[in-house]
Amino acid sequence: MPIRFEHKPGLVVYLTAGDPSLETTRAIALAAIDAGADVIELGVPFSDPLADGPVIQRASERALARGTRLGDVLALAKELRTARPAAGLVMFGYLNPILRYGLRKFAEDAAAAGADGVLATDLIVEEAGEYLAELARVGLAPVFLAAPTSSDERLRAIATHSRGFVYAISRTGITGKQQTLAADAAALVARLRRWTKSVDGGLPVAVGFGISNAAQFAQVGEFADAAAIGSAIVELIEQSTPDSAPGAVARFIQGLRLPAEADAGPEKNAAVSY
Repeated sequence: MPIRFEHKPGLVVYLTAGDPSLETTRAIALAAIDAGADVIELGVPFSDPLADGPVIQRASERALARGTRLGDVLALAKELRTARPAAGLVMFGYLNPILRYGLRKFAEDAAAAGADGVLATDLIVEEAGEYLAELARVGLAPVFLAAPTSSDERLRAIATHSRGFVYAISRTGITGKQQTLAADAAALVARLRRWTKSVDGGLPVAVGFGISNAAQFAQVGEFADAAAIGSAIVELIEQSTPDSAPGAVARFIQGLRLPAEADAGPEKNAAVSY
């Protein structure tokens, strides 16, 4: 099914699958969807997550220590698709686990599990020919990252080959805590719009890296279609018990849509962002 953002701005929620357990990730994902998340990015834990900051690195280490593998994340995706048929669902991770699993087999199994798309963080669009062909063969949407440092030529290619949405990185560097939203984000989205507006009737742009409270979330909505948040939620899970994590995440998501002046309390103001 096509990825849709029913809210303005839309919300993309990243979860490290298997942290603290696959069962808890399932409960958190369902709570996040019910609280207003449009898309769930199921993060495949990886031993060398170079693009991630310490929060997601620790989550990946915990998930791997519990034995979580790509096959487990695909099985979780299938459960979520069955439980919430209308939710957006993206497999999110690094290319190495996909290649070890087998690109063709991964594409087939991800599609069979009900995933809508795939985001491979360390795969650049110029080297994605075989990957794009396999995803197209099974109807999966490729989602690419666009950075402020990307050339116009690369942004054009990203917009041309992405489906579902484009993930615009609001700043360079790794994931993690930010007090303010980088000014580069709006400029990057404006550059992307030159090409995304002609793709599929208008390809949405989601902004990630640096969104940590309701005010920033609303700010993103002024120039982008959606905000992507990961580390804020992953850290909240880290600080919660397995039983309390789904409710804590749901309250965090609901708080994002409150007026900025109501953005109070430790769960919101201490948030980090993806």
